[in-house]
Amino acid sequence: SPLGGAAGMKRPGDSFASPHGGKNRPGSFDMGDRPKNCLGAPRGRPVSSTYVTAGQVVVISEVEDVLDPIAEKKHLAERLDSSRGCLLSSSYEYPGRYAQWTMGFVDPPVCLEAWGRRFRVKALNPRGIPFMPVIADVLKSADFLEKCTSNIHGIDGTVREVETFFPEEERSKQPSIFSVIRAVVTLFTSDEDAHLGLYGAFGYDLAFQFEKVEQRKAREPEQRDLVLYIPDDLLVINHQSRESWRVRYDFVFHTKDGMSCTKGLSGQGPEVPFETRTVLPEGVGPRELEQGEFAKFVDKAKEKFARGDLFEAVLSQTFREPCRVPPSVIFNHLQQRNPSPYGFHINLGGGEFLVGASPEMFVRCERNLQGMRVETCPISGTIRRGKDALEDAEHIRQILTDPKEESEITMCTDVDRNDKSRICEHGTVQVIGRRQIELYSKLIHTVDHVEGYLRPEFDAIDAFLCHTWAVTVCGAPKTWAMQFVEDMEKSQRRWYGASIGHVAFDGHLNTGLTLRTVRIHKGVAEVRAGATLLFDSVPESEEKETELKASACLLAVTSSFDSAVPRPVDTPNASSPWEVVGAGKQVLLIDFEDSFVHTLANYCRQTGATVTTVRHTKAPQALQSMPVVDLVLLSPGPGKPSDFGLSEHIKRALDRKLPIFGVCLGLQGTVEYFGGRITQLDYPVHGKPSNVNVLKSCTNGSEPSMFKGLPKTFCVARYHSLYAARPLPDCLEEIACVAPAGHDNSTRLVSNGSGTAPVIMGVQHKSLPVAAVQFHPESILTSPDHGLQLLANALMLRAA
Repeated sequence: SPLGGAAGMKRPGDSFASPHGGKNRPGSFDMGDRPKNCLGAPRGRPVSSTYVTAGQVVVISEVEDVLDPIAEKKHLAERLDSSRGCLLSSSYEYPGRYAQWTMGFVDPPVCLEAWGRRFRVKALNPRGIPFMPVIADVLKSADFLEKCTSNIHGIDGTVREVETFFPEEERSKQPSIFSVIRAVVTLFTSDEDAHLGLYGAFGYDLAFQFEKVEQRKAREPEQRDLVLYIPDDLLVINHQSRESWRVRYDFVFHTKDGMSCTKGLSGQGPEVPFETRTVLPEGVGPRELEQGEFAKFVDKAKEKFARGDLFEAVLSQTFREPCRVPPSVIFNHLQQRNPSPYGFHINLGGGEFLVGASPEMFVRCERNLQGMRVETCPISGTIRRGKDALEDAEHIRQILTDPKEESEITMCTDVDRNDKSRICEHGTVQVIGRRQIELYSKLIHTVDHVEGYLRPEFDAIDAFLCHTWAVTVCGAPKTWAMQFVEDMEKSQRRWYGASIGHVAFDGHLNTGLTLRTVRIHKGVAEVRAGATLLFDSVPESEEKETELKASACLLAVTSSFDSAVPRPVDTPNASSPWEVVGAGKQVLLIDFEDSFVHTLANYCRQTGATVTTVRHTKAPQALQSMPVVDLVLLSPGPGKPSDFGLSEHIKRALDRKLPIFGVCLGLQGTVEYFGGRITQLDYPVHGKPSNVNVLKSCTNGSEPSMFKGLPKTFCVARYHSLYAARPLPDCLEEIACVAPAGHDNSTRLVSNGSGTAPVIMGVQHKSLPVAAVQFHPESILTSPDHGLQLLANALMLRAA
C-alpha cells in the first residue's frame, strides 16, 4: 500500500470477527462469548486498523479519543447549519430497547440522491473524486440499471422498471433505488468496522417502487426521495460507557487505470450560510388545513372502515412557521426539552434540513449467535402528559383501559408481525413487549416490541424494505391505506412517515421513523403530524391529537431558547397560587398518632401559613402557649374519636372562638361533639379512590365555602372504617358525599335511617367556623391542586 501498514491488514474471511467491529473491538461480547444487544449504541472503542472490503477497497481508520464530547457535538451541530452532513443522537433510554449514543459528521466526501428511479452519486469535495470510478464500475456492470453515465465528479443513472415476476417473499430483491444502495454496501462490506456506512434520510415516495399506488398529488420536480452520505470523519459518543472517539478514514481504490487514494486531499465542501426568516412567504399559511377540516377527513375514513376497505388509517396535516433561528438551535432545544431515541440534524443540501426527535424505531438489525435479529417498536396509542406524576399515572390508566387504543396497537402489531413473517425464520417472530409505556415531553405512548430472525437469504436491507412503510404511519391493509392517504391528504409527504438512520457496511442497520420532525426549506419550517384513525375515532379528538403531536417541534421553532442555557427547573421555593392565602397565619395541627400528619402540615405550609404540629397529649399546653391561632387542624388517626378525647380538644378551641378544620378522624370527632352518631362500614376503605360530589348548601343553595374553586365532582383518597351516620345534628350541614359508581365496595350505599344513601364526605357548621372532610386531601390519590385548594379554603373559615 502506498500509505504503509497494509502488509498485516485483514481481508474478508481472514478470521472470525464480531458483527460490530471484529475481534479487536473490546466490549463486543460478555461472559460466555455471548453477544450483547447494543440497543443501537456503538460497542466498545475501536482501535486504528487497516482492512480490505469485499469490493477490494482498502480502508485505513485512525481512531483518537475526544476529550470534550459535549463541545464537539455542539460544534458539529453548528457546522451543519452551513455544511452538508448528518448528526444522529439518541437521548432516551429504555431497558432492553434504547441506549444513549451520538454519531455524526460534516463535509462527507460522497452523496447518493434519488428522484423516483433516477439517482445521482456525486463527489461533494476533492476526497470524493477517487470514489467515483470504482462505484461507477460496480453500477455499470449491474443488470438493474436502464442507463448509467459518469465522470470524475459523479454518476447519473436510472433503475429499470420491474419486468419479471417476483413472489412476495422476494419483493425486496426486485430492481429499485435500493438495488443501488445494496451495490454500494456490497462494495464496502466488511465485518471490521461498525461505524462506516450510509447515513441520511429516506423519503415516503420510495414505497411506491414496491406498492402500486396511483399518485394524485403533484410532486415537486426537485424534491428528492433519498439523501445518503458516506462519511470519512466520524464523531462517536457512547453515553453509557462514557467513551468518545473520532474515526478518520482514508480509502485506497484499485481501478483499471491504476490506484488512487484520498490521503492528503482536501475534505472541505461548500458552505452555504443559513438564512433565517421572520415571516412566512406570501400565500403560505401557518396551517395546511383550516380548523375542523381534518375532522372531516376522519368522517371519510370512518366510511371506509364501515365498508371494510380499511381497518385503520393514518392521516396527517402540516403546520408552518418562519424559521427565526438556525437548525442547530432547534436541534439543541429538542435534545434538551424532548429527549428521544432518534434525534437528528441533517443538512440535505439545497437549503433543505431535517431536524427531529422521533420516538419510534423503524427497523433495527444486528447479528447475534442466533442469527440476524430484526426488531421494531410500533407506537400506537397516545395521550397527553399530566402536569405531574400523579396525573401521568391517571392518564396511563386511561390509555391502558381504553378499548379503542388497545385495538389501535393490536392492528399495528399484527401487521408488523406479518411484515416480518415474509422474510423471517418461521417461529422466530415474537412480541417481546406488549403495550409498554414510554413517556416523552408532552405525550405518553403505548408501545409494542416485536422481533424476528432473518432467513439466511435475506439481509438488513430486505428487513428494511419488508416494513416499508410502517403501519403506524399509513394504516392497514397497507396498500389500500397508502392509496387512501394519497387520495385524502392535501400535499405530498416528502420525508414524513419514512425513515432516517444508518445502513452499516458490516451488515447491521438502525433506523427511526421520520416523526416529530421539522423540515426546513428556504427558511420555512414545516411540522407534519398525524393520527391513527379507527371506526371508534372521535373526529375532533383526532384533530387535536395532530396539534398536540406537532406542538413540541413548533415550540422548538418559535422559541429563541439557547441550548447553552440550562433548562430551568422547579425549585422548592417557587411560588404557588395558594401561597398568599395563609401568609402570616398560625395553624395548630393536633396529631392523633397518624401516619400522614406531616404531609398534611406540608400542604398547609404551601399556603404560606406557619404550622405548629403537636401530639394530642401536648395540645392543651400548646394551645395555651400560642397567643394567636388562626386555625386548629384536627388530623386523621386510628381508632375512634373517644380514644383521643377529641371532644375535649374541640371544646377548648371553641372556647377561644377558633376556626376548626377536621380530616377523617377529625370529621368523626366533630360530628360526635355536636351530638351526632358514628358507625362502622361493612367493608373498610383504606387507600382507595372515590369520586366525591359537592352538595349545594341547604340554607341558601350556594356552593359551600369549603369547596370554593373545586370541581362539582372530583377524586379523593379514603382511609377509614368509621363514618358519620345520618341524620346529622341540626347544627351541621352535609356538604359532600361519595358519588355512587357501580358496585365497587368503596362506593357502597350505607344505612340512612329510612333507607340508604352515599357516605358523608364533608360537613360544615351552620353558624360556627367549623368544617371537616372524611377523605384525605394530602394523599396522592387526591389531586395536589384539589388538596391545596381545600386547605386554603379552610384557612378562610369564618363564623357565618
